[in-house]
Amino acid sequence: MPKILVVDDELDVREFSRSFFRKRGVDALTAADGKEAIRLIEQDVFDLVLLDVRMEGMSGIEVLRELRRRNITVKVVMVSGTEDKGASQEAESLGSIGFIHKPLVLEELKSVVLSYIA
Repeated sequence: MPKILVVDDELDVREFSRSFFRKRGVDALTAADGKEAIRLIEQDVFDLVLLDVRMEGMSGIEVLRELRRRNITVKVVMVSGTEDKGASQEAESLGSIGFIHKPLVLEELKSVVLSYIA
């Protein structure tokens, strides 16, 4: 069974995503912030991380930068509620494989995220 980590500081986004993926046979864990995400990624193996760009404390870009600094090469898809070309370009330069937008849309989750773990 594929395993993903959903990292978002919004509880409703985490719960929606967990439910969406579990109904599709994907083990989905969640993290409320960047530090929790890094801890979980170091402890477990994930097929993909769905990572919010803007979070309190540590941004998604900072999380991705830290993962790469630690030579953790997990697949990462960034999530953002705003158009931020700079963040998108930096995430891509750090190895992000995709970018989806909030509010999360079922079709986008299916077409982008599920395609990377199928």
